[in-house]
Amino acid sequence: MVEANQSTFEREVLEASRQKPVLVDFWAEWCGPCRALGPILERVEQSYGGRFKLVKVNSDENPELSQQFNVRSIPYVLAFVDGAPVDGFVGALPEGQVRQFLDRLLPGPGEIERRKAAKLIDAGDLDGAAAALRAALTLEAQNDAAKLDLADLLLNRLPAHPDDQQLAEAQRALSSTGAGTQAEARWRALDLRLTSLRSSSVLPDVESLRARVAANPADLTGRMELAQRYIADRKLAAALDELLEVIKKDRKEQGEAARRIFLSTLDLAADRPELVSDYRKRLARVLL
Repeated sequence: MVEANQSTFEREVLEASRQKPVLVDFWAEWCGPCRALGPILERVEQSYGGRFKLVKVNSDENPELSQQFNVRSIPYVLAFVDGAPVDGFVGALPEGQVRQFLDRLLPGPGEIERRKAAKLIDAGDLDGAAAALRAALTLEAQNDAAKLDLADLLLNRLPAHPDDQQLAEAQRALSSTGAGTQAEARWRALDLRLTSLRSSSVLPDVESLRARVAANPADLTGRMELAQRYIADRKLAAALDELLEVIKKDRKEQGEAARRIFLSTLDLAADRPELVSDYRKRLARVLL
């Protein structure tokens, strides 16, 4: 437990909460319930073995902080994660309820491994990140965020053309997610990437498909197959161009399939906002 004031709050709370959750206890000397809650918070902090940090702020001595965080009654406990308040409670809760509050807030062991994987990716250790994500799923089999992270790593960050084992692992990760996750843009983008990589193993090569389309611009199946090839090769703008041509020429079955793939390709290009904006406008013009 540490004390914080106006000058140390950013370091002790906001910056520290980027490493692990921080619980801020707003209190005052005259407050009886504060004196009851304080020892409970300190005891719980010790029993959780460093999984969160406890910070005490004297609300009388730091009125600016009390005003900033809308402290109207004390004791007031506010939880910070990644530099921002995320949850809180008012009053001297019994120890069991304090623990319940913390258990909702603190990441489980699987989530800890997932966050470790993110740091390893930033450091360039992709194999270490993959191991951490597999460990996360061993610890928490229903952690859909870890499943998406693992599929992303296997399909997009490791070699440009993953082998059959990587594709199978990515397929298992994606197919085992819940219905809500499968409705998300990120899931659709990864599923499209997986489908395109699988298709590329049986489709003609890019040059053959380009020659086929050049010889017959109305060959919409050829354009769809060429778009899949481009997606597998991460040539997303070229894929979007082919899909637009299909949408222009067919507003029915193939055109609708091309539109769905087009939108998922935009999801796949989420890290390229200018490209996404440009092709959304192109699609809108085509659909007018």
